[in-house]
Amino acid sequence: MGNFAMMDVASIQAGLRAKEFTAREVAEDALARVAVADAQVHAFLETCPDLAFAAADRVDAAIAAGDLAKAGTLAGIPVAFKDNMNLVGTHTTCASHMLENYVSPYTATCVKRIIDQGGIPLGKLNMDEFAFGSSTENSAFGRTCNPWDLGRVPGGSSGGSAAAVAAGMCTMTLGSDTGGSIRQPGSFCGVVAVKPTYGVVSRYGVVAFGSSLDQVGPFTRNVRDAALSLNALAGRDVLDCTSQDVTTDFTAALDQDVKGMRIGVVREFMDAAGLTSEVKAKIQEALDKLEEAGAELVEVALPNVHAAISAYYVIAPCEAFSNLARFDSVRYGFCDEGHHDLGGQYEASRSGGFGVEARRRIMLGSYLLSSGVYTKYYYPAQQVRTLITQDYQKAFEQVDCIIAPAAPNVAFKFGEISDPATMYLSDMYTISINIAGNGGMSMPIGLGADSGMPVGAQIITPAFKDENMIRAAAALERIYGTAPIAPAFAEGGAC
Repeated sequence: MGNFAMMDVASIQAGLRAKEFTAREVAEDALARVAVADAQVHAFLETCPDLAFAAADRVDAAIAAGDLAKAGTLAGIPVAFKDNMNLVGTHTTCASHMLENYVSPYTATCVKRIIDQGGIPLGKLNMDEFAFGSSTENSAFGRTCNPWDLGRVPGGSSGGSAAAVAAGMCTMTLGSDTGGSIRQPGSFCGVVAVKPTYGVVSRYGVVAFGSSLDQVGPFTRNVRDAALSLNALAGRDVLDCTSQDVTTDFTAALDQDVKGMRIGVVREFMDAAGLTSEVKAKIQEALDKLEEAGAELVEVALPNVHAAISAYYVIAPCEAFSNLARFDSVRYGFCDEGHHDLGGQYEASRSGGFGVEARRRIMLGSYLLSSGVYTKYYYPAQQVRTLITQDYQKAFEQVDCIIAPAAPNVAFKFGEISDPATMYLSDMYTISINIAGNGGMSMPIGLGADSGMPVGAQIITPAFKDENMIRAAAALERIYGTAPIAPAFAEGGAC
C-alpha cells in the first residue's frame, strides 16, 4: 500500500505530471487505505470505487493528451463528502434511518465543482444525524472515532470529514457548518477546517438543516490545499439564490506575511468560564507568536456574543423543523407500513426514522413556531442576531481578523457528555459566526499540554474577506508546520 492519500495536492500533481504514477493508481491506493484504516475510525458510510476510477481515468486521459488545464486544479486528489451532499451513484443518508435507502437523484453543486476540477471521489462520510450534534455520536450507523485517540470523539457534525483527513484516508474532504460543524471537528482532529462566508459556496444539493446558517467548506492538512479547494468551490450558482459572485484567488494570500496585519482579541472569548486552561494557553501562545511576526494585536469587544447560543437554539431548531417537515414517509424516506390512517403512519414513520436528537430539535422547533410562542422567542432571537452581526461589523472596522478558540476544550471521551445542554456548549465559540454570516476557520496550533490532543485556533474574518483568514492561517502554518497525520495512522503506524 502506498501513501498517495497522505500527500498534498502539489505532491500528487507533481508525480502525475512526471508520470511517476497515474491517477488510477492514486484511486486504487486510496481506496485500499480506506479499507484498512476505516476499520478503526469508521469515517466512511459508503465508498464508490466506480466513480473514483471513472474520475481518475478522465484525469489520466487529460494528462496523456498534455492538457493539464483540462485535468483540473485538483487533478488526482482523493476526496470524500459528508453524507448530506448528493452525489449521483451514491446514497445520501444524512446518517439517518429516515434516508437509509435514499439514492442521490442529482449531484450537489459543491461536489460537482470538486470533481470537475479533477478530484477523485472516494465516498460519503459519517456525521451526526441530519447534522444535529457536536460529536458524531448521533449517527444512526455508528460513531466515528478520533484518529488521535480512538476513545475520543472527532467532533461534529462533520466528524467523518475531519477524521478521514486526520487519518490520512483523504487529501481533502467537504463538510457543512451550521453552528461550528466544520471548525469544531477540525480543532478536535488537528486539521485545517474552513467555513467560508455565507454565500461563498453554493448549498444546492446539500440537505438543509438551517437554511440561513448552513455553509459548505473543506478539510485539508495544509492551508494551500484549503485555498485551492476554495478556488474550486466559490462562486455564483444559479441554483442557489444565496450564492454570490466570488472570484477571489485565495492562493494569492498564502505568501503574504502578517506584518502590519491587525488581529483582534475578544476578551469575552478569552475570559469565558468554560474555556479550559490548556486551550487558552495555546491560543495565547499563537497570538504572541503572530505579534512577534509583525502583527498588531487589538482588543475588540463583542458585547452581545454571550447571547449567541440562546439565539441559535431558537433560530436553528425553527429552520430545522421547517426543513425536515418534507420527510413525510410518503414521497421518500423511511415508511412504517401497515397503518390505516395517514396520521398514524406519519407518527410511526417519523418516530422510527428519526433519532433522539433529531426528534428533540424537531419538537423544539415545532414549539417555538407555535402560536403565542413565536413572538415571544423567535422575534427576539432575530433581534439578537442583528445585534451580534452589528457587533462584528464594528469590530472589523478596527481589525482584519479575530483569533479565538475554535472550541473550549480538546476532544472529549465517548459518553463523557450526556446532557444535551452541555453538549451544545461545545459550539460556544463558533455559533456567533454562523449567526453573523462571517467567514471562519480552525487552524491546528499543536497539542494541549495536559491532554496531548490537538488544539485549533479559530480565525474569524469580515464577510467576503475570507482571504484574510488564509493569510493569517498561512502565517500560523509557517510557525507550527502543516497538520500531521494522527500518529497511529502515519507511515509505520496501525495502517
